[in-house]
Amino acid sequence: MEIFYDFDGTLFDTYPAMVRAFNSLGKFYGKTVDSREVYLKMRRHSFGFTLNEFAQENDLDANLAEKKFREYERTELQSAKPFPNVVDLLKQNIAKGGENFLLTHRNEEVNQLLEKEGMLSLFTGFVNGSMTFPRKPDPASLNFLINKFKVNKKAAWMIGDRNLDIDAAHNAEIKGILFDYDNIIDPTSNPEYRVDTFSEIIDLFNELR
Repeated sequence: MEIFYDFDGTLFDTYPAMVRAFNSLGKFYGKTVDSREVYLKMRRHSFGFTLNEFAQENDLDANLAEKKFREYERTELQSAKPFPNVVDLLKQNIAKGGENFLLTHRNEEVNQLLEKEGMLSLFTGFVNGSMTFPRKPDPASLNFLINKFKVNKKAAWMIGDRNLDIDAAHNAEIKGILFDYDNIIDPTSNPEYRVDTFSEIIDLFNELR
């Protein structure tokens, strides 16, 4: 299998750290932040959507607000961990002749977290924020990796926690698995499969091989 992974909310459980950082941002501006609402917006839409809405509602400069958010987030992310069985899937896929690829808008902090967990060497290729590809669901970042590593699309899968991940997969003509670990996503993207644990994905791929 050739497997492409989203990072936030898919490989690593980073949303708690992001919500804490957003709470700190709210306090910085003297604004009240509803943690649950922030979380739902980030999961169902994106961080950018959530931040822009917060900035508009409070008449703030979104760029300055994001810079401040990143300061808080940098500290909070140090505690982020991979979801259960993620490493098992990565290693099993390699052992069975597959390759793992990562797509993220983040930069050096991703490598640091992966290295910390002994996961960096489990990936064949990356796309990160420094490469300035359009955001998903645009398939440009996926297509870049597919073409660079001569990936067989018929054996390729994208795993992500939001509809836009699955839309990007379909736009790149590969299959998608929606990792909806807390069952809050309306799967409008029509994923091939919807799961809430990585152990389910391991079982699924064992059946499909």
